[in-house]
Amino acid sequence: QNEEKWDFVLVSDIHEMGSEKENKRKKFLDELQKKGFTIKKIEDTKLFYGVRAPPHIFWKYQSFLTNSDSRQQNSSANQDIPVTTRIRVVHFILQNTVTSDLEKLHDLMKKKVFEAAFPLHKNEEIRRILKKKWARWRVMFKEQPIEEIRCYFGEKVALYFAWLGWYTYLLIFAAVAGLATVAAGAIVFTSSQVSKEICDANNTIMCPLCDQNCSFWVLSDTCTYAKITHMIDNEATVVFAMFMAIWATVFLELWKRQRATVATNWDLYGWDEEEEELALHLINNSQHEPQLYQHSYFRSTIVLLLALLMILVLIGIAHALVIYRAVAMALFMQSEGSLLSRHADTIAVMTGAVLHYLTIVTMSKVNWHVALYLCKLEKPRTSSQGENSFTVKIFIFQFFTNFSSLIYVAFFLGRINGRPGHYVRVAGHWRLEECHPSGCITDLFIQMAVIMVLKQTISNIMEYLIPWISHRLRKKKKSPKKRSMMLGEEEEAEDPCKRQWLNNYELNEVDRFSLFNEYLEIVIQYSFTTIFVAAFPLAPLLALINNVIEIHMDAIKMMRLRRRMVPRKAKDIGIWLQVLEAIGILAVIGNGLVIAITSDFIPVQVYKYMYSPCTRENHTSMDCSTGYINNSLSVFHIRDFEPHTKVLPEFNGLCCRYRDYRNADDYTYTVQFWHIFAARLAFLILFEHVALCVKLIAAWYIPDVPQRVKNRILKEKHSNLQNELRWVMPWKVPG
Repeated sequence: QNEEKWDFVLVSDIHEMGSEKENKRKKFLDELQKKGFTIKKIEDTKLFYGVRAPPHIFWKYQSFLTNSDSRQQNSSANQDIPVTTRIRVVHFILQNTVTSDLEKLHDLMKKKVFEAAFPLHKNEEIRRILKKKWARWRVMFKEQPIEEIRCYFGEKVALYFAWLGWYTYLLIFAAVAGLATVAAGAIVFTSSQVSKEICDANNTIMCPLCDQNCSFWVLSDTCTYAKITHMIDNEATVVFAMFMAIWATVFLELWKRQRATVATNWDLYGWDEEEEELALHLINNSQHEPQLYQHSYFRSTIVLLLALLMILVLIGIAHALVIYRAVAMALFMQSEGSLLSRHADTIAVMTGAVLHYLTIVTMSKVNWHVALYLCKLEKPRTSSQGENSFTVKIFIFQFFTNFSSLIYVAFFLGRINGRPGHYVRVAGHWRLEECHPSGCITDLFIQMAVIMVLKQTISNIMEYLIPWISHRLRKKKKSPKKRSMMLGEEEEAEDPCKRQWLNNYELNEVDRFSLFNEYLEIVIQYSFTTIFVAAFPLAPLLALINNVIEIHMDAIKMMRLRRRMVPRKAKDIGIWLQVLEAIGILAVIGNGLVIAITSDFIPVQVYKYMYSPCTRENHTSMDCSTGYINNSLSVFHIRDFEPHTKVLPEFNGLCCRYRDYRNADDYTYTVQFWHIFAARLAFLILFEHVALCVKLIAAWYIPDVPQRVKNRILKEKHSNLQNELRWVMPWKVPG
């Protein structure tokens, strides 16, 4: 029943006869008919137009691209064309058909002449297989049917799921390593000498954490916090950070191999996107002239300056979060509630993280519009070039939105706040936060944990619920009212297409960014999983849990809640691969900085080998970090407090302690501070060079293209040349 196979459906409101909208619609449909398209009209609460392309369009396509996914032209060519190719070609022609008013479908949809244009989910065998083997929760831990996804949604979607599946599989190893790191910390390091010293420091009086109504406090109050800190901040973390740098490289290199295999199996290895786009333009309009390459330095400069301005705005928002934390800390400290004032630092960090999450959600929408505007300014030559340009911009903006606040916590918190008697203040009033005496890494841990958990749980719930509720509402609203039957009146036979078209129309619409959004979400998650993983070793585990759910949630959305995506051809994941490689390099730098600057790993090592009792006496039984806490706290004389400081009168001593390496008399930095500074710098340089060298070796060691794929391509080239030679030989024989 070939007559009822429709490639696309256009939906329109019922306009008045002779109205401008109706005339525009008629002109567009006339243009399609001139090209040989068959159009079928069904009237319901809306007007539905089924569109079917003539066979000669696909014959042209086959003759243009003999090396693509179609077979050589023959009499039954129309049957041989895959459905995905039919939809892709028809979609291109619909989007590029110009009416006599010089309007395209995109312009007509803006003017509400047409409401929607979509290919149909059909009751094919392949759809039943996908619903059974993929788009349901009970097959969560089974392999994805990538070949079937490709046959139904096209190569681009299939490659996304192949990549996501591969990333999720390799996350298992990273998650196990992260769990092992935390387990090692829990078993071995909660009883570490440093934690013990903090828990036993009943007589170590610390300086107040705020200027007004704050009392001195005893170091042993932070015993639990110290144990948590040393669960993350220990020798195992350094090994784990190095492991993750190598893991990121191995993941990408193995993916390149996987992609090469897939692209060869799908006969896409030699496929060229630009050639395909030119071919489609010529099929649509044989007089088409290609748009030539051009580059404007002026336009590029404007785009660059505007992008930098946007980045400065995002960094400014991170500064606002810092100010919030400083003010919140001061207000919580002065509050009447004992719970608030006792845990002011933790509450300030937690609320700061929630606020950071809200800014991420808000700024993501702003970033989207800014990136689109900058792309329009650039005037990309082709749609794929525009997509690449948009990808880079949106990723950079999202990166600063997500990571500015984390960069502050990791590298600036507690390092730019001054010292007792001479604090750095916001607007000359509020003190900046200090690091906890057991280290800053726990602040980073809390910040990352809150953002990752919120981002993944809320995003996933919204991502599923919004389309589901929207689909339900559309179904309720769009379902046609059944006419009440008159006695003896015969029911009119309903067109079999009508129900199918209505069902598809009731689904949620998709646009060209639907797949892009999925990529962006996972790439930002990959950044969290690799860049500051030294501070949050559980990140890969959270990512793994999220991805297992994400794959099947995306599948259910695509198969059951959304209209069918227009299948697109692709032989790799495009510019996202370069983005992932950039994240891999940032991960090495980020983790090196976390261990060198945020973590207490370096100060402890410097103390062990230069200042501990072990250097003076040969104590084999003694832990060399004995005395580290006392050594890392400087002495401050209470008489040197700033005049406006009001301290609760609970303490009669002369001195209090604070975390820094300063002399007790003039508060200048001690020699040990400079030793630690030099050691941090040396470690950073060493770690990054070693990690980058290991990355390069791993990239060299694992070939991008497997041997069997190379041999297969070589044999194909050889046999093609042999065939050509057979044709040429008889004509070349002399005489």
